[in-house]
Amino acid sequence: MFNVQGLLQQLAPCRDAPACWLGLSGGLDSMVLLDALVQLRRHHPLPPLKAIHVHHGLHVDANRWAEHCVRECAARDIPLHIERVQLPTGGSIEERARDARYGVFERLLAAGDWLLLAHHADDQLETLLFRLLRGTGLRGLAGMPRSRALGAGQLLRPLLPWSRQQLADWACQQQLSWIEDPANADPRYARTALRHELLPQLRQRWPSMPQSLLRLAAHATEANELLDERAAEDLSLATGEVADDWLRCWPSLDMASLAALSPARQKNLLRYWLHSHAVRLPDQRHLHNLLTQLGAASDSQPTVQLDDAQLCRSSGRLWLLPQGGVPAGVDQPLSQLADTLLTAGNGRLYLRTGAGVAMRQGSWRIGYRRGGEQIKLPGRPRQSLKDLFQQAGIPAWLRPAIPLLYCDDQLISVAGRWTAEGANAAFGEAGFSVCWEPVLD
Repeated sequence: MFNVQGLLQQLAPCRDAPACWLGLSGGLDSMVLLDALVQLRRHHPLPPLKAIHVHHGLHVDANRWAEHCVRECAARDIPLHIERVQLPTGGSIEERARDARYGVFERLLAAGDWLLLAHHADDQLETLLFRLLRGTGLRGLAGMPRSRALGAGQLLRPLLPWSRQQLADWACQQQLSWIEDPANADPRYARTALRHELLPQLRQRWPSMPQSLLRLAAHATEANELLDERAAEDLSLATGEVADDWLRCWPSLDMASLAALSPARQKNLLRYWLHSHAVRLPDQRHLHNLLTQLGAASDSQPTVQLDDAQLCRSSGRLWLLPQGGVPAGVDQPLSQLADTLLTAGNGRLYLRTGAGVAMRQGSWRIGYRRGGEQIKLPGRPRQSLKDLFQQAGIPAWLRPAIPLLYCDDQLISVAGRWTAEGANAAFGEAGFSVCWEPVLD
């Protein structure tokens, strides 16, 4: 039976948090959690509580549901944040709505904050069964984690020990009011069919089924912990140190170390590595295809597109890059030699001149590779940028983003790493310095 003292025990991980956010839909589960938290904080020290309602706009009564949350939070003196979201087109509407919610949650959580969600034991059973039917892997068999990192904070599901019926009984005792989403009874949705058709039949035929599935999830959790330990060991060997300042800001793995592992350990390491960087994991088939593509001829530089990132093999390493890759630079004029934010989002260029040094007259600008660029370095013959990049092991995916400093169409400096012979003379004896920071925090 659900009770507030039992809930207090489940809240132990977040008792010292700066703040707790409650994901409030207005339905039975989240209303139980809201009211129980309010009751608890009358007698126990709890972090400041704020609620958030994500307005998807998918139902004609969506505004009424938001108004219900406003009334219930006002009656309990709980601050409420309502955020409207616009769902992208394509794919499952359930997945798109979920992604939108979690995107809002992640953005709102400050460092150390906790997000409380009202998932219960029946939700866990539905999740496990749904994943089983879709052929989930071992990580999926663990079900929804009780807690995990989310953005700058943490997520906690304190109602997982209780069934929906137990929560409903308590809600009736407390005379709570809640909204019923018609989608929860719409057979067109896969989870609804599981909830109202398949699960009742399974419970009737195998009464111990809920306990068996939850026990399976516990076993899977232990197995995943062991796999994560092995993956962490492999990762420590495969990460290595990237000495180049331009490259160390992007996560990467040493391809030789990765290739030395068995296929099973390669997959395990990639899952662990991608998960640690909050990248949505590919399924087994796509993971196999990914490894096949990355194992292409050594002289190629294959790129594999994931849902929210891309992997690129180059310069002997496997790089994890943003979904659209590293943005190519966009030419921009310079009115003065000063620190400059690059307009394409490819970082910042730091420009320094000696004290009292005037800027040489001419047309100054930041440009980018078009092909055929050359530079005369001090004491060396003229060289092409292509040769310099190859000799330095600069991956092809980074080269279009590297800023080039020009004066009157003369290449003065390649992002500060290579500076043309005689460039100091352009500024008198004091000279100048250039430094490129590829990624902005």
